[in-house]
Amino acid sequence: MAKAALATGDSPQKSTTTSQVTAYWTRTADFLKDVRGEMRKVVTPSRSEVQATTTVVIVTVFVFAAFFYVVDSIFGSALKALLHWLGGQ
Repeated sequence: MAKAALATGDSPQKSTTTSQVTAYWTRTADFLKDVRGEMRKVVTPSRSEVQATTTVVIVTVFVFAAFFYVVDSIFGSALKALLHWLGGQ
């Protein structure tokens, strides 16, 4: 606040408790107005949109799980073979 006053060329003044409280309530009211405006922009998805995105997420999770299982199996087998070779057994 003091930096803004210095930037505009005003002399910095001590804020009183009353002005601090007033500024707090003004900022709070502005924030709540902004929240209300943003909430008016929110659109609730339809049931079919929710089902479609849920299906995509579930399928993607299973695809990634299968991919990581295959990669883990390959690396596990390679590591086992390497350790067996290095151990000489």
